[in-house]
Amino acid sequence: MPLILPGNVGSATAATGFNVANSCRFDDGSSAYMHKTPGGAGNRQKFTFSCWVKKTSGGTEELLSVGGSTYTRIGFEAGDEIKIFHVASGSTAWEIQTVAKYRDPSAWYNFVFAFDTTQGTASNRIKLYVNGVRVEPSSGFGDETYPDQNYTTEVNNAVKHRVGIANNDSSAPFDGYMSEVVLIDNAQLDATSFGEFDEDSGIWKPIDVSGLTAGTNGFYLDFEDSANLGNDAFGGTDLTEVNLAATDQTTDTCTNNFATMNSLDNFHQATAFSEGNLKLVYTSGNRTWNTCNVALSSGKWYCEILKGETNNDKIGIHYKLSAGLTDRADNDSGAWTYLGGKNADDGGVKTGGTTITYTIDPSDSGDIVQLFLDLDNNKLYFGVNGTVAHSGVGIDIPAVSTLENGQYYIFGGSSSASETMTHTWNFGSPAVALSSGVTDANGFGNFEYTPSGTFDSASKDFLAICTKNLAGDS
Repeated sequence: MPLILPGNVGSATAATGFNVANSCRFDDGSSAYMHKTPGGAGNRQKFTFSCWVKKTSGGTEELLSVGGSTYTRIGFEAGDEIKIFHVASGSTAWEIQTVAKYRDPSAWYNFVFAFDTTQGTASNRIKLYVNGVRVEPSSGFGDETYPDQNYTTEVNNAVKHRVGIANNDSSAPFDGYMSEVVLIDNAQLDATSFGEFDEDSGIWKPIDVSGLTAGTNGFYLDFEDSANLGNDAFGGTDLTEVNLAATDQTTDTCTNNFATMNSLDNFHQATAFSEGNLKLVYTSGNRTWNTCNVALSSGKWYCEILKGETNNDKIGIHYKLSAGLTDRADNDSGAWTYLGGKNADDGGVKTGGTTITYTIDPSDSGDIVQLFLDLDNNKLYFGVNGTVAHSGVGIDIPAVSTLENGQYYIFGGSSSASETMTHTWNFGSPAVALSSGVTDANGFGNFEYTPSGTFDSASKDFLAICTKNLAGDS
């Protein structure tokens, strides 16, 4: 089953067709969600819910939850399986749960849940499609108890409908990104109402859903209005946002997937991830690093790192993941590391434990560190707050063809065993408000400082790390 625009894209991905402009970033730490209560009941036996999802953590998380003490819920179980179930009078009336687990934090998935409890065949009363492919009854489900014929769910009832949290408004908050969230009242639709397979790549991609019939209580969230993220693009009553802000509107979508930091590469560091895997708080005691979820082997790439509480932090590139609790990147032969701590380091750069004199002051809390990676010319550059170090003269790095893994990872980490540190990463889809809004030369990304300029006496354009740039689209 093909994933939706995976994070580690090494080949071209078709850019033609419908493009999704925005998604909404939900943070489980703040229990962010949206809700509305319809004024009257619609069709509680026939409906379809579709959403495009990029998860950033695992565990029990709800996508759609409807009702109060009696409720219908759609979301993820603790093991990252999909579970759809209904509880009435304190007991589970029916439930289905997938065998497959959906836990890739670098990929967008499309989930389509299509209900029609009037169907005579039980397995046709709930149909689940993942990336355009139906999950087969029996073989695709571990738990599989379907509702009785003509069963009435809470969906489309005149009760509270929530996107991104459970029916008690507090537990199982979703952590990640959602785009193209659609509820259709009075129809059991299949996946082709929401997407299609690209004829060149075979990847499942979204189509324009604005022409679908919403029904009495249906809604469509396209997240294109940062001042009203709960806007119903079908024209119905808007959803109310809870713990969401304008900065939670992002351009990281199912048609242009931006890099984030990799929450799966966290075994040794034990870092706290939030804000869509863009804000990292590095734990004291573990002197190692976390990596970006896109491995790079060619091209010119740019990112910015907003520093929070910081003293002994390290930022750079490495050709491998961390292998232990005390893997200090700046002492490792495979790393090129900016020593960024204001009070503990000198603003230099280390390669394999050897310090290179680097004419830039150490960075402090509130500063933005810039990283420019030129894999076409085997050069690495750093800057702070818009000033590129060493007058734009780069650091020589080995060609990727000479590396053990043939690729570099951008990383951040700590060299302290006693202090916590914070980085907020921007690979082109920032988690914080910017005073400016600079795109790359292809028109992608949103940065505080320009990714283009003169480096080693040559004009160079560095790009946001996203699938459209990785595929060579502009």
